[in-house]
Amino acid sequence: MGEIGPMPLTTFEEIMPYGEFIEYVTSTGYMPPWTPDEEYAHFVGERVLSAEELEVLSLWVADGKPEGNPADNPGVPDFPSGSQIGVPDQVWAMSEPYTHGGDMTEQYQVFVLPTESENNLAIRAMEVRPGNSRVAHHAILGLDVTGTAMQLDAADPDPGYESFGGFGFNAASNFFGAWVPGAMALEYPPGMGRTVPAGADILLQMHYGPSPIDEIDQTEINVFYAEGPIEREVETAIMTPQDLDDFFYLPANQVRTFHGTLDVPVDLSLLSIAPHCHLIGESWAVFATSPSNQDTIPLISIPQWDFNWQGFFTFPTLTKIPAGYTLHGIASYDNTDDNPFNPSDPPINVTYGEGTLDEMFFIFFDYVLYEEGDEAIVLGPNEPEACPEDLTMDGLVSVDDILMMLSDFGCLEDCAADVDLDNAVTIADLLLLLTKFGEGC
Repeated sequence: MGEIGPMPLTTFEEIMPYGEFIEYVTSTGYMPPWTPDEEYAHFVGERVLSAEELEVLSLWVADGKPEGNPADNPGVPDFPSGSQIGVPDQVWAMSEPYTHGGDMTEQYQVFVLPTESENNLAIRAMEVRPGNSRVAHHAILGLDVTGTAMQLDAADPDPGYESFGGFGFNAASNFFGAWVPGAMALEYPPGMGRTVPAGADILLQMHYGPSPIDEIDQTEINVFYAEGPIEREVETAIMTPQDLDDFFYLPANQVRTFHGTLDVPVDLSLLSIAPHCHLIGESWAVFATSPSNQDTIPLISIPQWDFNWQGFFTFPTLTKIPAGYTLHGIASYDNTDDNPFNPSDPPINVTYGEGTLDEMFFIFFDYVLYEEGDEAIVLGPNEPEACPEDLTMDGLVSVDDILMMLSDFGCLEDCAADVDLDNAVTIADLLLLLTKFGEGC
């Protein structure tokens, strides 16, 4: 709530006038914004509507958009403020506010955040907190150990410096993390994490969406240090144009497809994946194959690339890629007039580069070396513990729950107060409830 969406959709009164519009943008797949094919692979935080959910929306509109029973409305969720994880150990912030001009254009601005640490930093999570959700479209984090970004910043009169595709130079890490609206912060499992070298600068590339008025932003990054030593360093492997089957060149008025490969020398466990290209990009397919090609591990498919909704896609659990397998990345590019996102009209010959009119081919793979049992390590947020004793679902086991159980006492079928799930409400259920009495859920 309160993100980059153009209007609030929190009450029936707010939603009802947009009913037909909501049905249209959801039925066409334009909303909610999610580019990976959910039938190919799954990721943490998927923004996908099922066929049944889409049908409910269509039937609601066809029936005249009636309001349901207000008593069944659970209300607006209690979204956390400040952090999804907890109290950060440190906050890295833009040194000064940045004004995004109200001229209805988009802007890619890189801000340099010095860590100012004399020692290496062991990181278990980094969480981007946009300062102005009205224009913050997405953010990409990088890492600089050379001071180059600071020089680019000093040469630009505005806070930070402008850079469209990447960070404007070969940074130590071009994809140290990412944020998009609604994204959940990734907290590495115990023993895993990243190391920020002493004296390094964090690079924060902000994509600001168009606005009719000036908007001010001062984004922060919450930093959470590992409680103990990092036993398993999260590394990033990158598939680049050097790994392609052909020279990376996009002639005007042609559609071209490139196939990149990377050999996997040791057993790996993937945490996340991020394909990256610019505006001529059309689609991606990434997978791994065994030496005999008898086994294929699907990783990500993006049938319709959208530069504005790229991201770092986290697997639900660690995904093993055995030694001897080959990682494949296939990307298609449409450098014709048929591509509505082509920045050149008429199309021009395009080569690799950082600029808006240039193109890229990158796939970022975050991984750790495989260990037995990795497949069972969950990467998504921890689900709240079940609290069946909270019968009234008010977040507290109280007298109200005891009264509800007593009203259902003796039930032998479809029992609302069956805490121990034995298809009956007995003294055993009451005793379980009393052990939780007074506790929050």
